[in-house]
Amino acid sequence: MLKQLAFIALLLIVAAAVSPAQQTPSSPQVTVIRAGRLVDVDVGRVLTSQMLLLRGGKIEAMGENLPVPAGATVIDLSKMTVLPGLLDCHTHLADLGDAEPLLVLQKSAVESAYAVIPNARVTLLAGFTTVRDVGVYRAFNDVALRDAIAKGIVIGPRMFVAGAYITISEGAGAMTGLAPDIQLPWDLHFGEANSPWEVRQRVRQLAHRGADHIKILSTGAVLTHGSNPKSIEFTPEELQAAVDEARNFGLRVEAHAHAAEGIKNAIRAGVASIEHATLIDDEGIALAKEHGTYLDMDIYDEECIQDTAKKSKPPADFLEHDRDLGDIQRRNFTKAVRAGVKMSFGTDAGVCPHGINARQFAYMVKYGMTPMQAIQSATSNAADLLGKSNLLGSLQPGRYADIIAVSGNPLEDIRLLENVKFVMKEGRIYKQEP
Repeated sequence: MLKQLAFIALLLIVAAAVSPAQQTPSSPQVTVIRAGRLVDVDVGRVLTSQMLLLRGGKIEAMGENLPVPAGATVIDLSKMTVLPGLLDCHTHLADLGDAEPLLVLQKSAVESAYAVIPNARVTLLAGFTTVRDVGVYRAFNDVALRDAIAKGIVIGPRMFVAGAYITISEGAGAMTGLAPDIQLPWDLHFGEANSPWEVRQRVRQLAHRGADHIKILSTGAVLTHGSNPKSIEFTPEELQAAVDEARNFGLRVEAHAHAAEGIKNAIRAGVASIEHATLIDDEGIALAKEHGTYLDMDIYDEECIQDTAKKSKPPADFLEHDRDLGDIQRRNFTKAVRAGVKMSFGTDAGVCPHGINARQFAYMVKYGMTPMQAIQSATSNAADLLGKSNLLGSLQPGRYADIIAVSGNPLEDIRLLENVKFVMKEGRIYKQEP
């Protein structure tokens, strides 16, 4: 006993002898980036000879000829164009992405969780430092992936997740195509709801279990058995219940919607964004502009659906659902851009392979956007849609040090964003090529 007391006393003496400087945590890492060109998305212009001062995981200052603090790490990107980290507002990182959704039944929940880890890594290395993941068939797989990334267990973008789809029974977000006597496990039909009160219950459960936003399906879908993208699924009352209940928890709602009436129902209910917006009509475009609703139109993934059809045999009903929709969606994208509707960048990654998200930029420019508008859709606009403009989407003091760089000028060749050379997320470098 005396030996133990003596040992404790010795520890107290040693602790007291440590100087205050030694007891405090080390100062945050200071980094200075020299940028040849810097895209200021807030004002829509390219600046030259800029410097960024980073302290820890955030931007402290931006400007010309900033003083370099002693001991700072200096990164020379003077031959490159520097941009904010990109944001994709419609991904499915935490889903398996098979052409046939029923294949999820061949994997356990644990297998599904491990299988999606590579999706996160390739997305970050492609320059997308943040994603809004908009639903999974196996509920809360996305919450687990988000948290694993946040804890540094796996590498990936910052994720804002839905937890599960909210869908009608046998609807666009349901696991359909099964024999009627087969019972699904709870996590493969968690989000089914069939009245305003059931919708409210699902929102409450999702909020309690860690969802960052709510995904509801207003119409049928292309890639769902027994569905019809031109059909109306949730009623206006059910959509309103979702928005009202989500607001109680400080959450925003995005609505999957292909059909024109389903789009308008969701806009009137107050959703933050319409996903796909394929068959939006002139009234829908006017409503979106009036309400400040974002359109998140995945105009590149038609290429992936058709490419899959050439390489394999996707379900015949999916191809039938998709017939003619790609061209219609792209024409409506052009109309929405010309009308001045708010537009965000969303690819439906998972339909297309993860990591090629940036291929959509060229299509956005082809169908009516300027290169700057396309970049803003994936930076400042996307951050605004997420409600995170104070932290994401631009290279201003106080924002996270989410920074990418490309060779050349993407305002002259938008496809340069398909080959990002430098990726930093919260001050940590994940990719650096010559």
